[in-house]
Amino acid sequence: MIAREALLLLRHATMNIADRVARLVRPEIRATRAYAVADAGGRIKLDAMESPYPLPPEIKQAWLDTLREVEVNRYPDADARALKQSLREAMAIPADMELLLGNGSDELIQVVLLAVARPGSYVLAPTPTFVMYEVITNAVGMDFVGVALTEDFGLDVVAMRTAMRRYEPLVTFIACPNNPTGNLFATDAVEELVSDAPGLVVIDEAYFAFTDSSYIDHLHRYDNLLVLRTLSKMGLAGLRLGLLAGAPAWIEELNKVRLPYNINSLTQASAQLMLKRREFIAEQVRQTRSERQRVFTALSDLAGVRVWPSETNFILFRVQSREAKDVYEGLYAAGVLVKNLDPQGGALHACLRVTIGTPVENDAFINALKEMLGA
Repeated sequence: MIAREALLLLRHATMNIADRVARLVRPEIRATRAYAVADAGGRIKLDAMESPYPLPPEIKQAWLDTLREVEVNRYPDADARALKQSLREAMAIPADMELLLGNGSDELIQVVLLAVARPGSYVLAPTPTFVMYEVITNAVGMDFVGVALTEDFGLDVVAMRTAMRRYEPLVTFIACPNNPTGNLFATDAVEELVSDAPGLVVIDEAYFAFTDSSYIDHLHRYDNLLVLRTLSKMGLAGLRLGLLAGAPAWIEELNKVRLPYNINSLTQASAQLMLKRREFIAEQVRQTRSERQRVFTALSDLAGVRVWPSETNFILFRVQSREAKDVYEGLYAAGVLVKNLDPQGGALHACLRVTIGTPVENDAFINALKEMLGA
């Protein structure tokens, strides 16, 4: 009897919880799924645009020595002043521009959108692009508008300008180089859109280390421009550190939305050390750019594969002779994890994305793909 009563109480509590969740959580949140991260399960991990290179032993030892001195019983520097100075020097941030730091660039995207969010407002971006623009837009209660890229993944300036006039977006995101396509957009097209935008334009330079193009020096020219960067692609993904550069007037307002102490003491100390000894980062980037060309050439030589040039640390390719799902699963079975973009459809139909790994990892990927395609 007691067990039966306990079961009835449990069912009643469960029903109440379900009802309350349905009543309190916004419908657009309940309709979405949490961001999913694939489990590599010991496979070669080429799906997340991370650096494949660990810290050199001498850097790791210096890092451990530095962390021993961090007073974790105290709050971190709320303004991360020393770290900001290191970032200014390492990235040649204009002296009259201000910085806002975030727990990865994702947090900074959220900060920007929270600062401007209001009912019935819009956020715009060319698509396909970084999925978190749309995810965070929906999370803060705004509406996301995607404007399709051209067939060669360029900006459709006419369509973008039309959307700007129609929706008057408070924020326009332009990832350059773009994820997941890997390409740069024409500079004149980007400049035209920044000039015409009715609201803020955030140019996301997450992959700045792998290209020679940047809009940091454009910050003086446009009073509605912010530039977003991250250290995640440069071998420091575990530190979760992003930065937003822009005019002090913008950063002052955005800083009011940032949660206090968002950059922890361990990240601040670690990033300062790595930036002071950043020669190893530059060498790893050089190796990645070299391997990117080698992988691109190998993919270009495969029949039934279309590959796009990249200015990032990944390459987008389309499998024309096999189902993308089959190729993805075949690579997975062979011990290589890549990103299957085919479920997104549209311009990404039959597309896979592979992060550039070490030479050994890249060879494993190329050989496994050749076997899958019978090359």
